[in-house]
Amino acid sequence: MSEQQVEVAGPMDAFRQFFSLQRDVLVLSLAMFAFSLGFQMTNRFLPEYLFFLGATGFIVGLFATLGNVIGAVFPYYGGVVSDRVGSRYALTVFGFLSTFGFAIWFAAAYIPAIDLGAFVLEPWVWVFVGLLLAQCWKSFGIGGHYAIVKQATEPSRLARGFASTETFRRTAFLIAPLIVAALVADQLMPGFLWVLMIAIVFAILGTIVQHLLYESEKDTVGKEFQGFGQILTDLKALPDPLRPLLVADTFVRFANGMVYAFFILVITQLMGIGLTVTLPVFGTVSLSPAAFFGILLSVEMFVALLTMAPAAKIAERVGLKPIVGLGFLVYAIFPVILIFAPENPWILIALFAFSGLRFAGLPAHKALIVGPAEKGAGGRVTGSYYFVRGAIVIPSGVLGGFLWEFVNPEISFIIASIIGMIGVAYFVLFGEEFDAYQ
Repeated sequence: MSEQQVEVAGPMDAFRQFFSLQRDVLVLSLAMFAFSLGFQMTNRFLPEYLFFLGATGFIVGLFATLGNVIGAVFPYYGGVVSDRVGSRYALTVFGFLSTFGFAIWFAAAYIPAIDLGAFVLEPWVWVFVGLLLAQCWKSFGIGGHYAIVKQATEPSRLARGFASTETFRRTAFLIAPLIVAALVADQLMPGFLWVLMIAIVFAILGTIVQHLLYESEKDTVGKEFQGFGQILTDLKALPDPLRPLLVADTFVRFANGMVYAFFILVITQLMGIGLTVTLPVFGTVSLSPAAFFGILLSVEMFVALLTMAPAAKIAERVGLKPIVGLGFLVYAIFPVILIFAPENPWILIALFAFSGLRFAGLPAHKALIVGPAEKGAGGRVTGSYYFVRGAIVIPSGVLGGFLWEFVNPEISFIIASIIGMIGVAYFVLFGEEFDAYQ
């Protein structure tokens, strides 16, 4: 990649660099945009949907834990399938499975409780079933994304390379909550059903586009993972600089996993706070708590998009470690600040804007993960890293759900922040820098 291509100073420069990428990377990223839009429109609002279907806080925690299991296991499963059928067909199959998962979420609102004698099959169970399918496409692309960016970017510019693709992909994360906010402005239902329909449409479009335009003969994504038999070997081969990062990251992600699914419930259930504003053209607009949460997510992602590329450039001067540490710190302290925040919509908007800074360290974080890997091993290193982190984080959701339901939400969020700060402290003391940034 040329000097001109990697000079990224802000979000618009990141977009320009993105559109200079090779066709196969561009097609995959466009598909990622479509699926990211579907995921972001649905996943962050599913805890409230579960409550609508009769679930409890503990069930929401179980749902988060299932998501953790999928995040740990599916990337390897996707790699095995890809090795056997090829990247193009694997992507197509996973795309249609994800689409079917969205459809099951939609159908759950219309499926009544089923009395099986020994127990009752509640409608929220189908949301769990849908999650197993909806996450299929997303789980496949992790290792390939890392490996492709590593192959196309100079070692000292890895953070900027990731900033380019992340900026484009996370634009979907900015747009999606606004769509939800518009559709659930008065109340969650039936607007959320329209959200699910839109997600289905985008998933179908993303699957078709990638199948027709993706040139699989130029890509080796499917060869990056060799399945579960390689896990121990790959773990032993993890570069030394990754070990303290992995430990710290696991603490931080465990903390986040305890409370992440409950952020919407803090706004809709505990605070029950919406937003009323007067706009020049529309007059006075009142948003429901669920719609207000969508606005908060968009504010968070807007700050992320503004800061990711500049932070990646700053990392070239100060190193990756300080930027990654900043992201970890925001992750760690956000839960305790949120749970004790005043019930004021403008303070909450400022708080979620602050939360967006955690994404500023994301490109640097990815560069610190894949940077020390040997050439051609970026996917395996990434897969091993995420498998270990994901496996340890699995019980975080159910722990958070237990504390939310049977103790109290404040204790759950306080403990989460304490665990997160342990990770931050460990990273400050033992985290290592990638040689290309020293």
